[in-house]
Amino acid sequence: MAVGTSARRGAGMLATALRIVGMVIVAFLVLHIVLTLLDANPANGLTQLVADVAGRLTLGLDDLFLPDEPKLRVTLNYGVAAAIWWLITAVVVRLVRRIS
Repeated sequence: MAVGTSARRGAGMLATALRIVGMVIVAFLVLHIVLTLLDANPANGLTQLVADVAGRLTLGLDDLFLPDEPKLRVTLNYGVAAAIWWLITAVVVRLVRRIS
């Protein structure tokens, strides 16, 4: 096996791992939005876990928009964070694939 082939395979695996991590981050943010919109029990362990993880992944954007309606606030702020994470993931994965 040639060194170039191994490097391309390694870069491909890295790109796949980065895409998975990015999509898991986006999934937590979107899941938090969905649970909020569906009025999930905030005392439930799963709801608390998702809210805690999502809160750590907002890139500081959890107070970007401050509408009076709490559901709209979560949808806008966490939605923007999810979109930015999706974009970051797409750009980084493309760069890793291009470098290889």
